Amino acid sequence: MPRLIVRYVRVVDAVNYRIGRVIMYGIFVMVGVLMWSSISKTFFYPSKWTLEVAQFALVAYYLMGGPYSIQLAANVRMDLFYGNWSARQKAWVDVFTIWFLVFYLAVMIHGAIGSTAYSLGYFGDAPYAFFRELIGAFLTGGVDAAREKLGFIERSPTAWRPYLWPVKVIATIGIFLMLLQAIAEFFKDLAELRGIDLRRDSPAHRHHEEDIYDDHDEETA
Repeated sequence: MPRLIVRYVRVVDAVNYRIGRVIMYGIFVMVGVLMWSSISKTFFYPSKWTLEVAQFALVAYYLMGGPYSIQLAANVRMDLFYGNWSARQKAWVDVFTIWFLVFYLAVMIHGAIGSTAYSLGYFGDAPYAFFRELIGAFLTGGVDAAREKLGFIERSPTAWRPYLWPVKVIATIGIFLMLLQAIAEFFKDLAELRGIDLRRDSPAHRHHEEDIYDDHDEETA
């Protein structure tokens, strides 16, 4: 495989692995928020922020952890025949079907960028141009110049009324990382068909092998 492709796979795997290992602890954030919601409703005044914070945390947990799930092949799939195939047979199928996921994620990220632009007060049909102008204004004039490019900032129509752009930015980043990981999986399958194992060098694979080794030690102890 070309060195550039190998480098791309290793960088994407490393980035998404580290993000995924951090995001996986977000489940405790959601549990803590929902627990406080129950306590406040029972013993105090109900908190206005708990439901939306839990929803925002779930968005971050699901979308930022998505690339890690793809890397581990832990995403839900129909496995009626696939599970009994050889690694090469799986690679032949995946090298074509992965493009359905790539197309879906490309559409998703296009919508996410438009939604993020809307949350920052842009109501036109050219969100990419809006972000180019926003970044250009920030680089040339700083925060004040960038602020002039913003319109009415979208807020949630609830009693708490939080700004929505932070969670939309997180969603956009998560979808983009999933797109990068999906392309990396395509290169791994392509390498598999050429007799090259790019998955063995991934941090997720090494971590999985360490878990198997530890489980084996526990069984033999």
